[in-house]
Amino acid sequence: MVTIHRGELMRMDIFNLKEHPHRRYNPLTREWILVSPHRAERPWRGQVQEQPRKERPPYDPTCYLCPGNERAGGVRNPVYTNTFVFDNDFPALLPNTPNGLAGKEELLIAESERGICRVICFSPRHDLTLAEMDRADIRKVVHVWIEQYLELGALPSIRYVQIFENKGEMMGCSNPHPHGQIWASQTIPQEPAKECVSLTDYWYTKGSCLLCNYLALEEDRQERIVCQDAHFLALVPFWAIWPFETILISRRHVASLDGLNHLERVSLADLLKRLTTRYDNLFETSFPYSMGFHQQPTDGQEYPEWHLHVHFYPPLLRSATVRKFMVGYEMLASPQRDLSPEATAKRLRALSETHYKSRCKR
Repeated sequence: MVTIHRGELMRMDIFNLKEHPHRRYNPLTREWILVSPHRAERPWRGQVQEQPRKERPPYDPTCYLCPGNERAGGVRNPVYTNTFVFDNDFPALLPNTPNGLAGKEELLIAESERGICRVICFSPRHDLTLAEMDRADIRKVVHVWIEQYLELGALPSIRYVQIFENKGEMMGCSNPHPHGQIWASQTIPQEPAKECVSLTDYWYTKGSCLLCNYLALEEDRQERIVCQDAHFLALVPFWAIWPFETILISRRHVASLDGLNHLERVSLADLLKRLTTRYDNLFETSFPYSMGFHQQPTDGQEYPEWHLHVHFYPPLLRSATVRKFMVGYEMLASPQRDLSPEATAKRLRALSETHYKSRCKR
């Protein structure tokens, strides 16, 4: 008796990205991801019920980020009306850490790391997110990001300024008030350092920009683009690991936020709102993610190969409560996904750019 496995029923004579297991290469990090599109229809027996929506008030007297409220150590916030920046009360990096090395053995190496950590409140409104803020107010956030990048990057001890936002409890965000963070460090962190090596090698071997060329390929194919305008383009990268991962790339070859002209800064704010609104509309929930800018280091050297981009890493998979975890094979071998980047891009592209809360009020 011959046993036929389900996987053998697929046509195996002609390789098809939409049907067959395959690996995809990430040229930015030089890492691979396993894609298994044939598993996308597998039955799900995990959690599927939706969590009840919790409406937040515009002001919360117990929130340590709201205007006028007290933070740790008795420090009181000003009654701010736009954005507000302050040094993190519980920083991961300290500016006065003494220089030093610990351990002389080649397998036990540690060195000191200096830095500055700051918090940026996007809005005085406790009940908003980037997706729900007015475009004019998001432009103010973009302006503050640029100011902070220039101010911190000008310090002699700072070589890299990492701007990021963790949104939602699922992503470890301890406070729902709309805010992001900046960690400015003495060394270039691991992820941008990997990208720096790839961008540099490509620039000097090909004589052109890796992301400029990648952008041209995506525009030619039109499979993974989510939304775009004259200055920025948001897409699900070919090598995406997270289910609805996206990357936001400037059309013009510019290395960092401060290089954007006025129209590009307006465009960045607009695309951030359009993309995050689509995220919220996907499962009609405040969509969690980790978002961060990757841009050139601030050590005073020239980086002609760097191209400004923004990564979004959202964990939700099938609903507002079902998320992707890195477990098993992914922790021990390689990242893996079932939904193809093309399929998730199609879903995001089809969503409305009017926030679902606005539609409900009509």
